[in-house]
Amino acid sequence: MAVLVIAEHDNATLKPATLNTVTAARHLSDAGAGDVTVLVAGAGCGAVGEAAAAIEGVAKVLVADDAGLEHGLAENVAAMVTGLASDYSHVLAPATTGGKNFMPRVAATLDLQQISEISAVVDADTFVRPIYAGNALATVKSSDATKIITVRTTTFDATPAMGGSAAVES
Repeated sequence: MAVLVIAEHDNATLKPATLNTVTAARHLSDAGAGDVTVLVAGAGCGAVGEAAAAIEGVAKVLVADDAGLEHGLAENVAAMVTGLASDYSHVLAPATTGGKNFMPRVAATLDLQQISEISAVVDADTFVRPIYAGNALATVKSSDATKIITVRTTTFDATPAMGGSAAVES
């Protein structure tokens, strides 16, 4: 299987939180989860897809260019991600306002548990996340076939935005 990262962008530029999320995905990849794929869902977002293809460690970029995805509405993005999730062992998004909005919908639709705001990857099934307003850390293990994860971007360094040469698919 592979790891899917949902890119955060404004249809013109890739947001830095995506680079931190790719770092978490690369840790999963190193733990045996497979290649990293980035999904760019938006409208007129071809340039964002090209920027995602240049990220070091990304094997493939999927570009979903549709007017219904232009504003990143949670219902539309969640439907897109839900349709793709079965092809991936892990689905990751930054723990930003956008990721926190659509990822619970993805998890609920797929009848899976979401693992929120991971701050470390122990292995492909085990993660560290803050609890009690960040005053304690919990190590959690998931037995779900597909893990739905939001990533606390401040705890992962940004992957270099240049140096990759991933294939871009529409």
